[in-house]
Amino acid sequence: MNGIKAIIFDLGGVLIDLDIERCRAAFKEILGYGKIDELLDPCHQKGIYSDLEEGILTENEFKELILHDSVPGATPEDVDRAMAALLTGICPEKVQLLKNLARKYPLYLLSNNNSISMKRSRKIFEDAGIPMDEIFSGLFLSYSMKMLKPSEKIYRETAVRIGLPVHELLFIDDSESNVSAASSVGFNAVLYHPGSDLEKTVFSVLEVM
Repeated sequence: MNGIKAIIFDLGGVLIDLDIERCRAAFKEILGYGKIDELLDPCHQKGIYSDLEEGILTENEFKELILHDSVPGATPEDVDRAMAALLTGICPEKVQLLKNLARKYPLYLLSNNNSISMKRSRKIFEDAGIPMDEIFSGLFLSYSMKMLKPSEKIYRETAVRIGLPVHELLFIDDSESNVSAASSVGFNAVLYHPGSDLEKTVFSVLEVM
């Protein structure tokens, strides 16, 4: 048995595939919201989107700000639809990988996220046959923790809540800055390149521990 006792995954870009351009188009076509290009980023959102993910803005406050600069008649449900366009799904290979890993390790999520996107994310996992609350032993979400990756404090707090020393935790993320920050705290952290083989990425660490 290797020294890893638990595995922590980022969500968007690692488990759930993202389509930034589809989301940008949805904000413009559904809402007429032209400022979305200033907010969306593959790894670290900006402006009011970042404030939503850090828990500075509530879901309703965020929607009000978006709708203020959207076309007349746009609704909160339209904001939900536009944000859902970012998340395209989880591939069968990743579903099977999570099932296999869960037989040997507690699995966790550590994600810069928000309550709107999490509704869609939960449905994606449920439709794939692995409800989040069953496949993961815990969810560490920025908006509820009120802290964002790559702040070191979110990694330290995650380790405390899991109850394991950092050197027994494996963390997989698609952001170099997130991986670097986790490594600086003592996590076994590895960078995943979206579209590559996630199983190979995970086992590249597990097999050498």
